[in-house]
Amino acid sequence: MSAAPTPSLHPVGIHLYTETADALAASSYSLLVQLEQLGLQDAVETAELPPTASPGAGRRFYLRAGLARQWAPDLNTIGLAERLQLDTVRSTEDLEREILLAMLLSPVAFEFPSHAELASAVRIRRNLVVAARRTALAFHTTEVDRPEDCWTYSEDQGFTVRPGHALIPALQKATQPDTSGKLYSFSCYRATEYVILLAIAQELEECNPALMQDLQRQWERRPIMSGQFHDVFLCEYGSMEAPLPPRYYVPGDRLWFRNPDAHSSDVTGYEGSWVFYLGGGLFTNFWKREQPYTLTAKCLELFHWRHATYTDDTGELRIDESMVEARVKASMADPAEAAQILELMLRLREPKGVYQSGGCIDTTREYPRRVCPGTADLVLPLA
Repeated sequence: MSAAPTPSLHPVGIHLYTETADALAASSYSLLVQLEQLGLQDAVETAELPPTASPGAGRRFYLRAGLARQWAPDLNTIGLAERLQLDTVRSTEDLEREILLAMLLSPVAFEFPSHAELASAVRIRRNLVVAARRTALAFHTTEVDRPEDCWTYSEDQGFTVRPGHALIPALQKATQPDTSGKLYSFSCYRATEYVILLAIAQELEECNPALMQDLQRQWERRPIMSGQFHDVFLCEYGSMEAPLPPRYYVPGDRLWFRNPDAHSSDVTGYEGSWVFYLGGGLFTNFWKREQPYTLTAKCLELFHWRHATYTDDTGELRIDESMVEARVKASMADPAEAAQILELMLRLREPKGVYQSGGCIDTTREYPRRVCPGTADLVLPLA
């Protein structure tokens, strides 16, 4: 087992911090109304936060201890929707229930300066899950393309939106074949950026049109990618020093499954796998969207990459996906073998460059920043 501190298994939940007691009372009331609308009002406890914890006033909202143990033992949210019989695919309300419940179970505080920001955060996660379910791509580690009518490419800037084309439909056309009729080539990391951007843009159109206009201008001039995308658009919770529980996920989280095998991780595109948690125990599969991953299936896939690695005629390392698929199928049919593999893979990942005894589970998750007027912490470079 990779050495790491034991994660907190006690819900910390959602913290509302406001500048005044009156503002806190108003935000708290709005959250309680939202919880009542979702039928969750009796599942939540509240507590005042110490004055030293915020510049003004604060209140904590978290799932009752007895329900937390019953619904998500050891903060395992993978089975939350099944235990509560939530249909998060057909029901938007059920999806929002799962999102809020998972946040109320968080071992790390989700902090908001108002209920409006919390409500936006829930809607962005909902948008993200819906968009991720609709996303299907052509997998390619070196080649990329976009719809030429609304995107253009340059070596200096990458892909930008053509002036006169709205960002939201351009993103949908690039990622959702039901809109475009075609699969476009992405890396899994870049694909997650487009889905996050789409979810944020859909919320900005409703809650912050001025910031939406800035976002449109940004993507017409210079897209934000890779490390800068993470810094501008995302917050990260958990850490190597204080890892999240291995089975704790909130619908809409972006996360990384690490390939813990040193040899196969040298294959371009197979260092690991970036995915979203969709809720209901499922993770995105952008290459076969009708077959989202369970945690078990994802772990088995990454494990068997090591058994499907070969050197091609040009001397490049490759992975035979058909061999991976056959190996996963065989492991699924052998419960003892699957359990043995899972014991290895469900360990927390090791630090970069270390390949000894760690698994594929990351210690952190990522989620979008605040977006409401006056309290947004999403700042665009061009703005």
